[in-house]
Amino acid sequence: MSIAPAIVPLRIGMFGGGVVGGGVYEILMQRGVATLRRPVVISKICVRNLDKPRSFTIDESQTTLTTDPNDILEDSEIDCVVEVMGGIGLAKQVVLDSLKAGKSVVTANKALLAAHLDECHDAAKSTKKELAYEAAVCGGIPIIQVLQSCYDGDVITNVSGICNGTTNYMLTAMEDGADYATVLQEAQDLGFAEADPTADVEGHDVRAKIAILAKLAFGQTVSVDDIPTAGISNIQAVDFEYAALLHSTIKLVGTARRLTGVDGDDANSSPLSVYVSPVMVSTKDMLASTRGSGNAIVVTSENMNACSYTGPGAGRFPTANSVVADIVRVANGQASVDPFPKVSPEPLELEDNYVSPFYVRIPFRDGLGIIRQTGELAERHGVSIHAILQNPIADPGSADFCVTTDPCPLSNVQAFCNDLAAQNFCRDPPLHMPLLR
Repeated sequence: MSIAPAIVPLRIGMFGGGVVGGGVYEILMQRGVATLRRPVVISKICVRNLDKPRSFTIDESQTTLTTDPNDILEDSEIDCVVEVMGGIGLAKQVVLDSLKAGKSVVTANKALLAAHLDECHDAAKSTKKELAYEAAVCGGIPIIQVLQSCYDGDVITNVSGICNGTTNYMLTAMEDGADYATVLQEAQDLGFAEADPTADVEGHDVRAKIAILAKLAFGQTVSVDDIPTAGISNIQAVDFEYAALLHSTIKLVGTARRLTGVDGDDANSSPLSVYVSPVMVSTKDMLASTRGSGNAIVVTSENMNACSYTGPGAGRFPTANSVVADIVRVANGQASVDPFPKVSPEPLELEDNYVSPFYVRIPFRDGLGIIRQTGELAERHGVSIHAILQNPIADPGSADFCVTTDPCPLSNVQAFCNDLAAQNFCRDPPLHMPLLR
């Protein structure tokens, strides 16, 4: 009678013992995962401070804490490295050195991947080790796995959505009547926003995520420096007043889309447009119903038209759940062999001068001829005005009106707004954003 060989566990070294790392540890080491085909053990955790109180209980009989990255990187018994510490400097070294050492890598680090996408991709391909990153985009929504494997027989034309829970929480509260400063402080108090909220409110976080999604959907590496990005820091309560009149709301949206129909191009040869901007969204659109810290992605393709993926975009267990899903796929031999399997046959032309209807809010001091001058400037810059909206003026020295435009290039609207800002009646630079009717 033969004896079956013992199943060798997957031994993990984890970098980061914070909110997400604690969630990963609890799920794997305390709750357990029924679908695992082999045992998984988190053998070591690298942290900055050994004495810092943890939000989870560590089983010291199985897990050792360390402050030395080499205790994991140089341990031949560690099969898989989980990177959930964030940042780009040390995290980049950890990811690349782990792959070179023959270890699989699971990361939640969108900033690292977006900034060094080709380098990380090449390292995974050359070492033939898994680089899994489900938690890097949209927290608990399995959008990475979907784009890696579920559109193989299809042609994607657009990927767009709400990718940042902090700003969506803030915009939802502003829609309900809160002002920007108050809701930012509230988001910081609740732990949604960092003490320095720049990455969230100025759109940098979404920019990194849409760069990753663009690579998955279109096989094109897009540098974050080439992605036009606008955040929400200039959004005011009056914008939501006008949004309500337009049966709309405002969301911060990342977009990557093929500009089909331009000069007769088809979906396989047309330019690629990638950008981040507040967008005025019709209340009938699915994105409008995504409230609080929720995220939502819409993938449009030739075979399936528009498919929506919604869920929690951040938080301890939603993000940890995606990390654990990647670990399970690695342990079971089911992880994607190529982290970015889509390859564009030829480099795609990047076009940042996208065409859209726009909403333009103009802060003004009341006087004669303002609408006439606005119309003349719009005509000068090739902007066709669709509608003009103005609330009753309570303070002639500080008022706002808005125009909506017919579809036109972004550059035309930018030139229009720059010219408006130079007029005597304009008290602050105008705000513009795409209008999704």
